[in-house]
Amino acid sequence: MQFHQLQYFVAVAETRHFTRAAELMHVAQPSLSQQIKALERELGADLFLRARGNITLTDAGEALLPLARRILADTDTARQEVQELVQLRRGRVRLGATPSLCTGLLPDVLRAFHDSYPGIRLLIEEGGSHDLVRELARGALDLALVVLPLPTPSPALTTVEVLREDLVVVSSPEAPAPGGGRRTVRIADLEGERLVMFRHGYDLRELTVAACRAEGFEPDFAVEGGEMDAVLGFVRAGLGVAVVPRMIAARSGRGLRVTPLARPGLHRTIALAHRSDVAPPRAARELQRMLLDR
Repeated sequence: MQFHQLQYFVAVAETRHFTRAAELMHVAQPSLSQQIKALERELGADLFLRARGNITLTDAGEALLPLARRILADTDTARQEVQELVQLRRGRVRLGATPSLCTGLLPDVLRAFHDSYPGIRLLIEEGGSHDLVRELARGALDLALVVLPLPTPSPALTTVEVLREDLVVVSSPEAPAPGGGRRTVRIADLEGERLVMFRHGYDLRELTVAACRAEGFEPDFAVEGGEMDAVLGFVRAGLGVAVVPRMIAARSGRGLRVTPLARPGLHRTIALAHRSDVAPPRAARELQRMLLDR
């Protein structure tokens, strides 16, 4: 049983006329008649009673008609569903990102994506790079914004660099300025400062601690264990200073003193990752393009 045979059958059933049905289907009448006969042979039953000028359905035709209409309707629905996905009128994107990127990089990009494709649902998962890599590997995410180098590099993932971001020191305007109030601060100037530190597994924690140890000292934590919003709140309250991305400091600068790090400074590289063995869905690829073109 072929799809076009069902189309021809329904057309004849609705017009009760082979010639008009052929015109409706834009095929020659003999061709349509041959396909109806082939369908009848396959089913082992006549579908129409053919009297001169009078075409009626047999019992078999009456039984097939609602089923054929349902098949055609379901096929049309499937076609529409796929076309909507291809044309980005519907769908979803599952994007993972570190909390600092959710605060700093993503809001403007996601707003632009939503304005262009309002029918696409955006599902965002916050986590550390290690957790996001694991979620990518098991297929729970389409894309992930991670910090390079990855904690456990994997050939199963493809990464594309998005940006290289400077880190800065933030402090409360009411507290003494780190580094004696100079325009820039060296990592060595953080020795003796009380630091507000992120939780374990947070990329910025590992980067800051490694930089301090490279200068020959262990950082002194006033508070530790927070996410980005908590760390910034503790800094505003005067509990200590913190090292954060410049983009975050720019967005959250109210109530904060922002001091750049002296050259060579500290940087982090942000990359967009996806599985190497599976191409991201069309909507995810469009979001990827917007992130890389931003």
